[in-house]
Amino acid sequence: MPFSQRVFCGELTPGDAGRSVQLAGWVDAFRDHGGLLFIHLRDRSGIIQVVFSPEIASAGVCRRAAGLRAEYCIAVTGEIRKRLEGTENPGIETGEIEVMASGLTVLSESDTLPFVLSDKAMTAGAPSARREAVSEELRLEYRYLDLRRAPMRDNLIARHRIFQCVRRFLDSRGFIEIETPILTMSTPEGARDYLVPSRVHPGNFYALPQSPQLFKQLLMIGGMERYFQLARCFRDEDLRPNRQPEFTQLDLEASFVDEEFLYGLIEELTVEMFAVGGIELPRPFPRMTYEEAMETTGSDRPDLRFGLRFVDVTDVFPGTGYAIFRRIIDAGGSIKGINVRGQSGRLSKNVLQNEYAKEVVPSFGGRGMTWMRAEGGRLDSNIVQFFKAEELDALRRKFEVADGDVLILIADASPRAVTSVLGQLRLHLAERLGLIPEGVFSPVWITEFPLFEATGDGGVTSSHHPFTAPDRTDFDPKNVEELLSLRSRAYDLVMNGEELGGGSIRISDRDLQRKIFAALGLDDRETREKFGFFLRAFDFGAPPHGGLALGMDRTVSMILGTPSIREVIAFPKNRSAACPMTGAPAQVKREQLAELGLLASAGTEPMRGTRERENLVDRLSWVARIGVDADERPAVEEALAWAEEMAAASARHAGMEEPVHTVAPVANRMRPGDEARRSELAETGKLLESAPEVKEGYFKVAAILE
Repeated sequence: MPFSQRVFCGELTPGDAGRSVQLAGWVDAFRDHGGLLFIHLRDRSGIIQVVFSPEIASAGVCRRAAGLRAEYCIAVTGEIRKRLEGTENPGIETGEIEVMASGLTVLSESDTLPFVLSDKAMTAGAPSARREAVSEELRLEYRYLDLRRAPMRDNLIARHRIFQCVRRFLDSRGFIEIETPILTMSTPEGARDYLVPSRVHPGNFYALPQSPQLFKQLLMIGGMERYFQLARCFRDEDLRPNRQPEFTQLDLEASFVDEEFLYGLIEELTVEMFAVGGIELPRPFPRMTYEEAMETTGSDRPDLRFGLRFVDVTDVFPGTGYAIFRRIIDAGGSIKGINVRGQSGRLSKNVLQNEYAKEVVPSFGGRGMTWMRAEGGRLDSNIVQFFKAEELDALRRKFEVADGDVLILIADASPRAVTSVLGQLRLHLAERLGLIPEGVFSPVWITEFPLFEATGDGGVTSSHHPFTAPDRTDFDPKNVEELLSLRSRAYDLVMNGEELGGGSIRISDRDLQRKIFAALGLDDRETREKFGFFLRAFDFGAPPHGGLALGMDRTVSMILGTPSIREVIAFPKNRSAACPMTGAPAQVKREQLAELGLLASAGTEPMRGTRERENLVDRLSWVARIGVDADERPAVEEALAWAEEMAAASARHAGMEEPVHTVAPVANRMRPGDEARRSELAETGKLLESAPEVKEGYFKVAAILE
């Protein structure tokens, strides 16, 4: 059937009345009125009502129409007419017109749907056809059906419009869109790489890019001056609700620029992107140093839509009689608090004392909480009698207290613990008390990040990446204390508590770049192996340059107000980084593994981690992800042999062919002596050096419940 004359359903207007049209799409809903059959025909542009009447359509057409079901793919020919007065449907954009069908072709039929797609009522005033909520896993399994739903369709079209806005804007500013390689070399950039084995070079691997960082800097050295790319990036990261293993970022880099140029450029672009979604952002964006953000909000991505800023009141209690505060101050700790204005009626003494002090704050890692409520011009709490009058007066002044306010103080010997607990409490209170205004967007630049962070072994690691320029160059790469005092020329764009993107002015001096690598503990051999090609390029006149990357999935999600970035990605992975639709990741044929050199002896022996039996020590090492050195193997083999012997003996005793449990002699494993002491490994930091992330001296793991 030719479709050269086909028009889109949603583009028809009352001005088209009397026009003959050819339409194609899917049956969204249908209604049989005996002699008349009504259907909603849906295509990408919208919905229009089609009427099959025996007065206009032939008997064959009416018969075929009677057999239509939801999601049949059809083509229709007919004439546009205005609906009779009183039969209009304001629930659809074409609700003033309908198509009187004269022809019908069923292009393909549909099986019974796993969930209902239609969400439009066929008559004015009728309840929506919207069904009960469908699980996200089922939606992802049938994503091609989910994409037919109006919300998903509209999200992807809006995403396209935003991407086009980006391209037009940057093109007008002299930026060139250039693609960088997907198959590249693994370099240390913070997250784990996805590796791709090479068939041509057995035993060697490509890495999928975490970002085009090195290539975009090389483009600057190559004289391109202004580059951008809507780049696909890949990171094998721990799972979070708004994270995907593959994602899209707006990557840009420019030569002969400074921070001010990039601030202005990105602010203007961000304003235009949000305008696509009908959101007006205020300019200029405020700026806040990393230190100020941490000290006043407890986060380097602060949500500034509401107050609850921290106030440091350590200096209020230098000689306090309150023993807890005095011990903390003597230990070098700090005392900070927030003023929850006008919420005394909702934060009763019982809630503060029994819920927050005993449950909420401890769940955030706090050891305690002090609270006071302002009533009748005075502060009241269960411990207010321990404070001097001048201390209470100072608190009222510092927090600008008024009746109805509630003060919450956190004190700890660790200042970092204070800001961490208060930061979590700040967000908790804002959400619980409804202090976050709807429809408000508060962008902010976070600047002056630390250049380095301390590691557990007494060294440092890059806070951003090793190509970020420091605020000064006259430092000793071997002086850890000095390195930790350096600030970077990095910046993050944060909005409503979400980091939308970040970047930095890059190092363009080869000696400074080598100095940074030396500070990171990389010797000349390691530097050549990992970055030799990159450093060589700096020998040929590198220009000063800087750039930024914006997470486009996250940005589009914020503009459209979706609960998850998965709602603005056509085919996302689920929260387990898997694809319910395709089944990825999946096993591959052994022949493929052998061809890539991933099986020993061309596939005659099992690969590590497969279920086939292999050397038990190797298998245990693989499953536990713990290496076994050659001098350790005899002891491990002896222990495993003993365990197998005991399991077999247990099985024989129970009359079983296969053991279902192992038996080990009972013995207490206690440290000698009865005095508690910290492990030497904990003291040196080696205990946690293999942890993917450490927080407040603990091994941090991914959240089980979100």
